Amino acid sequence: MKNLLKLSKIILLLLTFFTVLSCSDDKSVSTFIEESKTILEIAVNEPDLSNLVTALSLADGNLGSLLIGGEYTLLAPNNFAFDLFLTNNGFASLEDVPPYLLSKILLNHVISGTVNSTALTSAVSGYATTNATNMDGDNLSLYFNTSSGVKFNGISKLIKADLSAINGIVHVIDKVLGLPTVVTFTKADPNFSTLVSALTRDDLTSDFVGILSTESTTDPAPFTVFAPINEAFNGLLSELGIPSLLEIDEPTLDAVLKYHVVGGANVLASDLTDNLTITTLGGDITANSTGGPSLTDSTGRVSEIITSNIQANNGVIHAINKVILP
Repeated sequence: MKNLLKLSKIILLLLTFFTVLSCSDDKSVSTFIEESKTILEIAVNEPDLSNLVTALSLADGNLGSLLIGGEYTLLAPNNFAFDLFLTNNGFASLEDVPPYLLSKILLNHVISGTVNSTALTSAVSGYATTNATNMDGDNLSLYFNTSSGVKFNGISKLIKADLSAINGIVHVIDKVLGLPTVVTFTKADPNFSTLVSALTRDDLTSDFVGILSTESTTDPAPFTVFAPINEAFNGLLSELGIPSLLEIDEPTLDAVLKYHVVGGANVLASDLTDNLTITTLGGDITANSTGGPSLTDSTGRVSEIITSNIQANNGVIHAINKVILP
């Protein structure tokens, strides 16, 4: 009798459990099911990611196996994103994209570790590091900004967030993130908006945007760009006693901008040493590392590097707090 009573209680508990489960919030059940899948399985089961799955199968290095293990955040371009990528780059299909290039582009969408949307929005903006690398093996950077939705590298918006997997998380985005140039980051990061205005001024004889967009294997790339933030330009205007950069004549502005670019070298912050002479497109400046990396121009003005190693495919950017003068 006691055993029969105990069995009845067990059955009642099981019935209660399954009733609660069947009546539970669909989102909770969905989350449980999603988390039992790998990143690759989530991609395979999302109809709008079928182009991504095809791309993973065509790329060098069996990238699909990468997304089965480890712990990663995948920024997953939807089908429209890949269609747009193919059109913009003159490819008829994903099969026409060189496998090595496809692999590198896909790795530019993979971040090590789990980064959910809450972590992104709480940071507001900043740089992450992807699994893609430049020709020297340095991992490429990724810029994100959440001031108006979540946007990556200034072009791709987050359209579906937080698909949790057993080995990380998936965010669906609306554009393929091409391999970034140094121009990509200066345009995407609002801290460089004044620099962009200077580089694109109508009367400049030098095509700085064109030059700095040069492929990584083509002279004069790679580049090292010492990029003054907006406050640095504001300080220069105060120093010169002028209201705007428009007051600076073209030859002077051209010369000043060239002092912020090194051609043919991807110089990381760790490469800087005390009294190191750096030859820019405009002339020589001196780097120092003691007390934090800094640059000294011919007038003795010191520019501190406040953000280092923003790594593009064709060079690296270091943000500085003072404009370098000839």
